[in-house]
Amino acid sequence: MLGHSVDKYVTGRLLDTSNRLRWSHLHAERWSHMPGELPALTPRDTEIAILLRGRTFVERVGSGRRQQTHGHRGTVWLCPAGIEEEYVNISDPMIDCLHIFLPGRPFTETLLRDLDIDPARVELRYEVIAQDPFIELVAGRIIEELEDETAAGRLLIESLGVALAAHLVHRYSAANVQAKESADKPLDRRRLERVEDFIAAHLFDDFAVADLAAVACMSVAHFTRSFRAATGRTPYEYVSGRRLDLAKHRLLTEDTQIAEIAAATGFSSQANFTRAFRNTMGVTPAQLRASAQR
Repeated sequence: MLGHSVDKYVTGRLLDTSNRLRWSHLHAERWSHMPGELPALTPRDTEIAILLRGRTFVERVGSGRRQQTHGHRGTVWLCPAGIEEEYVNISDPMIDCLHIFLPGRPFTETLLRDLDIDPARVELRYEVIAQDPFIELVAGRIIEELEDETAAGRLLIESLGVALAAHLVHRYSAANVQAKESADKPLDRRRLERVEDFIAAHLFDDFAVADLAAVACMSVAHFTRSFRAATGRTPYEYVSGRRLDLAKHRLLTEDTQIAEIAAATGFSSQANFTRAFRNTMGVTPAQLRASAQR
């Protein structure tokens, strides 16, 4: 199991990685870290590390700042892309830690314009955060998706990446950045129909929220809010429901192998498909098919 950051965490053990799930807008890993000093590195991605269990003491130096932290469940270590961590030492074992990696520049100019933010003012701080409920919420959803893949998990992760980037901009920029107050209107009927037609035509293709936003001629952040206002569901929830509904139809009307339906639905394995189907439908694919044949 290859990790994104094996060169950095030389004293650790990789517990899980999102590599197998083919996420493109965010990468995640769970690590268990033993005490020891880590090599100096300049990360190409912005890293958000969240301690999930236990307590530890971490000393680190980056961007000319020395930080000593008594970490506990929920402590967050933020390391922006391009800031050299000259020294990191872990004094006590970190039994379970989630590391979220965003692209070196997760804040595209399109996103920043949508938030009414000047890109020149966006520079994240090298910071330790005692507690951040939103980051904990995002971490929880990422862990759920790592453990139990859902029908449109890549859309969910893309949306979480955008939301997390915006949150970091608002809360942890070197300059004070205020969120723009906006009340997004629901998608108008013509745009919504175009998006629904696109989803129907590409239901099992590997498309992103950005593709749906392009169909609606909107930014990703604006589209996501307007789509939810129009349908009551996020793009992820809508596409996930459509995919599982069609999978159910195929299970009841075709003799296709369950593994083939799982692959066509976009799951990385039949086991993940079975878990997601049972969580939504209350029965496994095999149980549904067997009940229909009685």
